[in-house]
Amino acid sequence: MDEKKVSRGYLSSTLSCRCPRCRDGKLFQHGTSISFKKNMLMHKECTVCGQPTEIEVGFYYGTSYVSYVLAVAICVASFIAWYVLIGISTNDNRFFMWLGFNAVLLILLQPWLMRLSRSLWISWFVKYDPDWKEHKPMDVSERMNPDQANNW
Repeated sequence: MDEKKVSRGYLSSTLSCRCPRCRDGKLFQHGTSISFKKNMLMHKECTVCGQPTEIEVGFYYGTSYVSYVLAVAICVASFIAWYVLIGISTNDNRFFMWLGFNAVLLILLQPWLMRLSRSLWISWFVKYDPDWKEHKPMDVSERMNPDQANNW
């Protein structure tokens, strides 16, 4: 009887920025960092299964929409939490204090949000393959122009 390695679930692998095909390899070369270049540096392909991480030139432009939705969700959640715990009033500065708190929260979460949006985006286009060892990764050579790679 073959024993298969129990893989992570979709949510766990996406939140930890793992390859959507094998759910094991890391998408990013470094941990979350304040440095923009270091934070967004991805492996060209998964170190475990070989799945390319950039499927075509400009593939990650759509992550701006994902990042926007995540930021709005965080704003709504922080507003509800602030309203329940502290309250909102136009008679004092509590609303403006929430605005300041929310701005700082979004700035601190931005490196993680950018990575998470990329992880979500690629997971919608590359499907999980439990038998990835028997199947080759998606061939994207016809979609790539090496001269235009990372030209953003």
